[in-house]
Amino acid sequence: MSLTRINGQLLRKMIIAGANELGANKQLVDSLNVFPVPDGDTGTNMSLTAFAAASETEKSDSFNLGEIAKLASNGSLRGARGNSGVILSQIIRGFSKSLDGIESAGVKELAAACRRGVETAYKAVMKPKEGTILTVARACADAAEKAAAETEDIERFLKIVIDEGNDMLEKTKDMLPVLKQADVVDAGGKGLLCILEGAFVSINSNEDITLKERVEVKKPTVSYVPEEESDIKYGYCTEFFILKKNCDDDTVSSLKSYLNSIGDSLVVVADDEVVKVHVHTNHPGKAIEKALTIGALDGLKIDNMRIQHNSKINFEETAKKDEPQKENGFVTVCAGGGIGEFFKSLGADEIISGGQTMNPSTEDILNAIEKVNAKNVFILPNNKNIILASEQAAKIEKDKNIFVVPTTSIPEGLSALVNFDQSKDAEKNVEDMKEAISLVKTGMVTYAVRDTAIGETTISEGDILGMLDGEIEVVEKDVKSCVCSIIDKAVDDESEMISIYYGEEVSEEDAEEIGAYAEENYPDCEVEVMYGGQPIYYYIVSVE
Repeated sequence: MSLTRINGQLLRKMIIAGANELGANKQLVDSLNVFPVPDGDTGTNMSLTAFAAASETEKSDSFNLGEIAKLASNGSLRGARGNSGVILSQIIRGFSKSLDGIESAGVKELAAACRRGVETAYKAVMKPKEGTILTVARACADAAEKAAAETEDIERFLKIVIDEGNDMLEKTKDMLPVLKQADVVDAGGKGLLCILEGAFVSINSNEDITLKERVEVKKPTVSYVPEEESDIKYGYCTEFFILKKNCDDDTVSSLKSYLNSIGDSLVVVADDEVVKVHVHTNHPGKAIEKALTIGALDGLKIDNMRIQHNSKINFEETAKKDEPQKENGFVTVCAGGGIGEFFKSLGADEIISGGQTMNPSTEDILNAIEKVNAKNVFILPNNKNIILASEQAAKIEKDKNIFVVPTTSIPEGLSALVNFDQSKDAEKNVEDMKEAISLVKTGMVTYAVRDTAIGETTISEGDILGMLDGEIEVVEKDVKSCVCSIIDKAVDDESEMISIYYGEEVSEEDAEEIGAYAEENYPDCEVEVMYGGQPIYYYIVSVE
């Protein structure tokens, strides 16, 4: 006897089985990613998103199809990670909207839900690209409408959808040159079909299917955590403004050199009115005396970080509860203690620990937004794979005005914050920040996690990769020659500043050698070498 309708409990079973199937194949899906850098790969991000959806449905014993679909949508929207995860969540969202209020569904209702899912996902992506998960999803929707006209049997209906989806998946390698060169299909499309195949097999299973992995969707945001006390080399976080209009470059450079000699985590930003200073030092008095030779001081703040570390009471969080709502606040994403300090010193309220390999979920971003006591909250994703999740969070949040500044790297995020002006309105600031990040060149040095070919370049696992604005420009066998080559490619006649952030696996001595190389070869540029503490990337280089 054929199955002609599905209810909520069968859909619940299919969603859980689909998530389990993708979870079992996530490494296979990850391996289809052509770009060889260590990042939040498609299989991992889609799997976490699917498990978030399934986790919500597993809690319900409802037989109402629309109710189960809505639970899956809510879970996936908040649990979405990475671009592939957000697109999957939008497919589920459209699917759910189409089934709203329906107790059970036959092939016609399911075909309509597939179509709406695809339409919703396409609308969520600013520049949809063919040869991706969107193309495979559209082929599945086309097949669903065709199958619904031929049969009422849901098992046959799904078989047609999956077969057509797999045919289109094979064609994706001819749609994108990078897939054709690597002879692989699209990873996102493969992930989607894993879900459908798991759901299909579960229809005739008499087993009680349970989720094999669990994702706690509403988990707390992981914010920046200060260094251990034993690792605190300089104990006083010192901040102030020097009231000096149009401070000349030589004066600023001299101040930076002096402060670097007595501390670290240095940020000195000069504008038309003031010079903003942040430094960690054991001699805040010396920093203040040097600053007073330039101009009067304002906004002086000195914190003993060792005492703060040992404190059992978070006075800052306690005070926040009684503070009036401020106009503007900031949420940013980064990894590395040093980089976290830079963002904090420039005014970031909440820092989500993440980036490459650790793409935060939409829920993580929403949790951070909730903690910021501000009318306007600006999100700096600092990674192209986190922008869609940030935009999704902005759509969900209703109590605050959310602005996503599309920063794709740490240097872009820092530049955006430096160029924020509290005297301007939110829209103008977003415009100015976008202009600022367009002037930043970002170099990053990491290692290859797989063998592949990019254009004319053959890459082997373990090679040192130098990227410039997201594109692989240098392939070397050692880190030093790679970062020097990236600096060479990034600097041009208009460049004024080279900032070098070294990672947790790089010694200060090695980093200073890179700084010396930059100073010797580019004497017209101001060079700064700073501890970023970032994982995965040996160096992050900013050229402005």
